[in-house]
Amino acid sequence: MSKKLHSEPRIEDPDDFYASLIALHDGLSPEQSQRLNSKLILLMANQIGERAVLDEILDAVRIRTR
Repeated sequence: MSKKLHSEPRIEDPDDFYASLIALHDGLSPEQSQRLNSKLILLMANQIGERAVLDEILDAVRIRTR
């Protein structure tokens, strides 16, 4: 991993965040849930902002899902 991509946990109270993330999907259809995920990804990517970091994230996810 590069020096730009953080692999150690950095989220305050990650279990609570995960529960909140899952709760966002309560009552949504699969299509609505997919749309929510897309919006969330784009908002988080905008917060990161740096294209090199975003590219590293894409590469890391691609490698881990094969």
